[in-house]
Order: sequence, then structure tokens, then C-alpha cells
Amino acid sequence: MAGLTGRLPEIDPPGGDPALDDLLVNVRACRICESALPLGPRPVVRMAAGARILVIGQAPGTKVHETGLPWNDASGDRLRDWLQMPVEDFYDPGKLAIMPMGFCYPGRFERGGDLPPRPECAPTWHDALLKHLPDVGLTLLIGQYAQERYLGPRRAKSMTETVHLFAEYLPDGLLPMPHPSWRNTGWIKKNPWFESDLLPVLRERVHCLLK
Repeated sequence: MAGLTGRLPEIDPPGGDPALDDLLVNVRACRICESALPLGPRPVVRMAAGARILVIGQAPGTKVHETGLPWNDASGDRLRDWLQMPVEDFYDPGKLAIMPMGFCYPGRFERGGDLPPRPECAPTWHDALLKHLPDVGLTLLIGQYAQERYLGPRRAKSMTETVHLFAEYLPDGLLPMPHPSWRNTGWIKKNPWFESDLLPVLRERVHCLLK
């Protein structure tokens, strides 16, 4: 299992304004679905006032639960490669905010693979958190759960079609993407347009927002 090595970034950095800091304290103390979490609650969210990019993914895996640092795994390594962002920028909450659909590790299916994000997190916390991110110019909707909530009826019939239509959502600052898990390596090979068409647009947008 890959991820960061050496000294890790600060786990729970302040949000940059008192109201956001208070809200983040409440989020990290959330116990709404405690009884359903096999490893117990450890909400993982990372943001600060002034963030220009927002990543809305699925839910933390076991390594992220252990360290408290979002995207600190092989999927995070691939995501940072997609973005072409150095680690120090990716974990600067004033540049990039991270707000998953489920804040805690949800557990696994008996047949393998993580369970879906808990359904309580987004309706409980997302709107309140988004009010503190007025400067976000690009929101990455990673996976079907984020796309379902934030694209709604604008989604295509499949995630592949939705991601292929990424240019239709960009004027609204939204970019649907597959999850960067190794499980999607086959999908990436079957859909070469993702690397040839979408990633250059993503990288240019990231560069413009952070320069």
C-alpha cells in the first residue's frame, strides 16, 4: 500500500477563519453513525478559507483512517499524478480542500471492496462547509456518489459517459472523474481519452487556479 513516507503534513490544520475552525472542530467530533463504523469514527476533512480547488471523493480507506491524512495511499499517489501537484501543494488546505462524501472509513463488503460512503455525512455537513469556500474555482467530483449528489439529473447514464462529457460541466467549475483506485486501471486503459483529453484540461485548470 503506497502513500506518503517520512514526516507527514499536519493532520488537522486550522481553517483560516474562526467560524470555519469551529465548524471543523464539530465535524471532527461527529459521532452520528458511530454504531455503523467497524473501526469507529475518525472524520477526515481538510480545508481552509481561500482554497481554490475542492476534491469531493468517496470515503477514507483503512490507511487514511489510521493516519488521519486524506488520500495518503496509492489512490492519492495517482490523484496527485493526475493533478501534477506536489505533495506540499496538495496538502496546503488554503490551496486544495478535501471533503469526501463520507468522512469516516465505512467498512468492507464480505466479498471485498469498501462499502459506500455513509449517507449521513453529506446532508449533515456539506452545505455548511461549502459556505466557507467561496473562492473554489474547480470542484473534482470523484466517483459516482459525488457525481450523483452534485450533478443530479445532469449525469449521463453511466459514470463513463458522465466523465466523457466533462467539458459540459466545466463552465460551472465541476469536473467528474473516476476514482484513482488501482481497481480502475482497466477502465483507464479502455478509455484512452481520459488521459489524452481530460487530464491536460485538468492540469491546465489547476495551474491557472494556483499560479
